[in-house]
Amino acid sequence: MTYPTYNFKKLILAGGTMFAMLAVPLAVNSVTGLDLGVISAAHAADDGGSSKKGGGHKGKAGSQKGAQGKGGEASKKIFRIPAAEEDSDRPVWAGVKGGKSGGGGKPVGAGTKKGDLFGDMVVVLRDANGVPILTSDGLVQVIAYVYDASGNLVPLKDASGNPVVIPYVDGELATTINGVPVYSAEVDLGRLSVARAPDKVLQHSLDEALAKLTTSGAVIALDAAGRLTVNGTAIDSPLENLALYDTYMKTGTLPGVTLPANFNPAALLAAAADKTGSISVDTVVYMDSILGINSGTTYYDFSSVNYDRYTTWKNATATVLVLQPDGVTYKAETVNLYDAVFNSTNWTDPTPVGGADDFATAADDYLKVIEFVHDNGVR
Repeated sequence: MTYPTYNFKKLILAGGTMFAMLAVPLAVNSVTGLDLGVISAAHAADDGGSSKKGGGHKGKAGSQKGAQGKGGEASKKIFRIPAAEEDSDRPVWAGVKGGKSGGGGKPVGAGTKKGDLFGDMVVVLRDANGVPILTSDGLVQVIAYVYDASGNLVPLKDASGNPVVIPYVDGELATTINGVPVYSAEVDLGRLSVARAPDKVLQHSLDEALAKLTTSGAVIALDAAGRLTVNGTAIDSPLENLALYDTYMKTGTLPGVTLPANFNPAALLAAAADKTGSISVDTVVYMDSILGINSGTTYYDFSSVNYDRYTTWKNATATVLVLQPDGVTYKAETVNLYDAVFNSTNWTDPTPVGGADDFATAADDYLKVIEFVHDNGVR
């Protein structure tokens, strides 16, 4: 496997606005000849990460299909279908899905500053690094969403297939474009909302994780889903992974830990997220802002991050339960993850160079693999 290398210099942006941005071409405020369809499966991952509810400005709630489903079509047919169960590793303090901020509101005991500062998180236009693309008046550009014929909230496109932004009227976001009602889309952080908790919460989890990773004689490796393991046991605590992600992204290292050659910090974010959720560019940038990886107008520099799904997963395998031809029994078999999870379909980078979309796609792919291994694992 090959993984991206990381550059820790910061990018500075004039102005004081902190928003998560969408990795898409610039769209003008005045649009004609609109096409109300979904952009594409690949772009939906970048355009999405939004919650299943419209919101943010005078819009009623609705549903939206997220990024492409976890696992390829083949996996839906042959691998074990898990019984309905509560996501036991989603702690109560993470909030419930569908709240105002996409993560159920501020967790109990959350720090006031973190909880209030990022109360409204919507999908907006950004450059390849997550830096805001502002209007001539210095305002962020909010991506317009509409309801399709099936009642799903989908990004609005112009005739060229580019996403449309909601125009401002007297300093306020318009509610219609050419007579079509439009809505902003909230970003669903789900269990990642715990990042708003007081610093001591993550510090305790970091101490716990580092105690495992630095214990005498510990053998540090990676599991099939890219998670760190200690003597063969994965660090699967969402809080511990979030704390490790926070530390690594701020310092470029984990203190006292010699990391495996193929380590990718995107896997840490994936291991901290909801298994049944998705990770978009918006998710990454909002999380980095909440955690302080971004600070004020200083953004993490993703310019050196490049991700290739095929190269990363082509030789990766996992032992899972596979439905046998009789349609009743399951057998433990070793499968190729590129085929089983991604249906042997590579990701096409919409930008000519690396960037936040590469990191977000890597994290979302790790999340897909984590869910696949969790749902079909040998128990």
